[in-house]
Amino acid sequence: MRIHAYLNFDGQAEEAFGFYADVLGGTLTEIHRFGSMPQDGGFELTPEQQNLVMHVGIELPHGQILMASDVIEGMGPPHVEGNNISLSVHPTSRAEADRVFHALAEGGAVTMPLADQFWGDYFGSLTDRFGVNWMVNYSAADTPS
Repeated sequence: MRIHAYLNFDGQAEEAFGFYADVLGGTLTEIHRFGSMPQDGGFELTPEQQNLVMHVGIELPHGQILMASDVIEGMGPPHVEGNNISLSVHPTSRAEADRVFHALAEGGAVTMPLADQFWGDYFGSLTDRFGVNWMVNYSAADTPS
């Protein structure tokens, strides 16, 4: 299992990650915008919101990964500077994802139920009983052979 830091921004994720890649010596691995998300969820995005970063990642020199997204009001918890970080857990099996997610959620609050997502992973998010934000993301592509 791997754990990575996940940051949230109020519209500056792309700028911040360009800066972090330069400062930390990392390589930008991906950037996805909210406009690539299916629009069938009953949540209409403005053109400005469609251009915001839904997910960005930087691979750092020793294998660590830093990830982030911009926050859109009404989609998940609000952006609060100083509280805008989650720990992203990457289990090696779907069963482990279920176990970790349900254990962390006990006494906490689920913000997005663990489910298959349009990008192909099994993902959910929650705030545990201690107020820590967690994302659990199982990707079959990352499973060792």
